[in-house]
Amino acid sequence: MEEDVKVITRNRRARHDYSIEEDFEAGIALEGSEVKSIRAGRVSIAEAYVRISGTEAWVVGMHVARYGPAGIFQPEETRSRRLLLHRREIHRLAVGVERMGMTIVPLELYFRGKLAKLRIGLGRGKRRYDKRQEIRRREDERAAQRAEAERHRHLGDR
Repeated sequence: MEEDVKVITRNRRARHDYSIEEDFEAGIALEGSEVKSIRAGRVSIAEAYVRISGTEAWVVGMHVARYGPAGIFQPEETRSRRLLLHRREIHRLAVGVERMGMTIVPLELYFRGKLAKLRIGLGRGKRRYDKRQEIRRREDERAAQRAEAERHRHLGDR
């Protein structure tokens, strides 16, 4: 049975600034009002990052706006939230960060059924020239597609 996936937000800068080598799906430990606020789309993962401490993974800097109807007893908007991952996944992330100098960045936040999930990526920071090369490659691909479309358009005129 296919579960419906509803993407709430994406970190569009992540794939631009990092070359993601592996990604993981993690659950997030949230409070009730946070879930309602996320469903309303009042969340940002642009400034967030993931930290491994001991045997736990935490997302730091994820901003979840307060949910008005929930009253005054609400969690801090940018508190650290625990990620729910298997022990071997946490170990793999920790090894990537410690031994290989990689970074763990949030890629997208979504709901799979009723559960909030955070896709995180293990990647290396790109250098400025890497970014320029990638932009140049994409522009070349677009130019080639335009030229191909133009060629087909002229062939159809005959």
